[in-house]
Amino acid sequence: MKNANETYTLPRGRLARWLTETGQETPRDIRVELVGTLFGTMPIFFGGVFNTIAVAWALAARHPTVLFRLWLAAEIVVCTTRWAVLVIARQRARQGKPTPTDFYISLAPLWGATVGYGAFVSAISGDWVAATLSFLSAAAMVGGICFRNFAAPRLVAVMIFLSLGPCCIGALLAGQKVLLLTLVQIPFYLFAMSAAARRLNAMLITTMKAERENDRRARHDGLTGLLNRTGLFHAARNGWGTGARMRPGMVLLYLDLDGFKPVNDAYGHEAGDTLLAQVAERLRALVGKHALVARLGGDEFVILDDGAAYSGKDGALQFAHAMAREIAKPFELAPGITAQVGASIGMATVPDDATDIDAVLRLADAAMYDAKRKRKKDGWGAGQGPAISEADAESAWSAGAGR
Repeated sequence: MKNANETYTLPRGRLARWLTETGQETPRDIRVELVGTLFGTMPIFFGGVFNTIAVAWALAARHPTVLFRLWLAAEIVVCTTRWAVLVIARQRARQGKPTPTDFYISLAPLWGATVGYGAFVSAISGDWVAATLSFLSAAAMVGGICFRNFAAPRLVAVMIFLSLGPCCIGALLAGQKVLLLTLVQIPFYLFAMSAAARRLNAMLITTMKAERENDRRARHDGLTGLLNRTGLFHAARNGWGTGARMRPGMVLLYLDLDGFKPVNDAYGHEAGDTLLAQVAERLRALVGKHALVARLGGDEFVILDDGAAYSGKDGALQFAHAMAREIAKPFELAPGITAQVGASIGMATVPDDATDIDAVLRLADAAMYDAKRKRKKDGWGAGQGPAISEADAESAWSAGAGR
């Protein structure tokens, strides 16, 4: 498998896309992972390079003819080029730059063709030693081809066909009846190894999908689909989407619903769950594409945006007003049943020395409870405007309609 810090470009050309097509619907992130595996397993790669060049070198020395020398030259050029492109691609992947994926993939069938060419010229040379050695070399390559490239079953099939197919043609032209057995062996071998590659590929994709789903469930709230606490912490520390990770100057909003418990008590937990899911939908509709929206549990929500929805404390304050107005709109919990809640919102600006979102959450949480206490003290109702309080240089804002 590839290094976790390497990301390879998906193939763009028609041929490269066809060769790496898995034959089933696969999410983009998994396709990126699958392409990445084609650049891995370096010991197998270098083992194959040594095998093909060594055999070509030995037989070119045994038969110093144009055909064998051409084989040796082709092996050296193709293998050297593949190695150079592989090194460049891995370096660019680590740097987050586009990789020469199409070129690298196109070299794989070419390598198979050079192996097949060597087996063909050895078979027609009349030298049993050369034919046996080249056929064994081609057959030995098949295992490595399948294991190293099973993330792309079509590529495996093409490489095996190009490396072993010429053995059949050479057997027909060699004039040795015993070699005709390869006409049965090689098609069967091609079918068996291609089927194995497809099965391994299907198993890999199934496993990756399961891991992806397990990871999603571990980091998302099952009721609303929003991030949970674990997911929020991970995204804030490692970045999300195309946005940056949590950085100084960003404003975190901590929201707690006012009047949610009476809804639960009056209409039941199912109605309360419906209300929470609708709150999540309204929050998602308000924020930017790459914002972090999380439900920490109960009726508490957190929003951390990369700047698409609001910028700075003033922008966050305006956004909080808009968010509270949206939350204050009635919720339809069932046919003929509506409920209305409010929201207390705490705001905390990420300080310059911030290294952990937990500290910012505590500030916003304290600001939110400060606002909630102020609202309870002053009394709150449908006609009340926003209340603003200051806590440790952080703003706490509370607004919304009551039940």
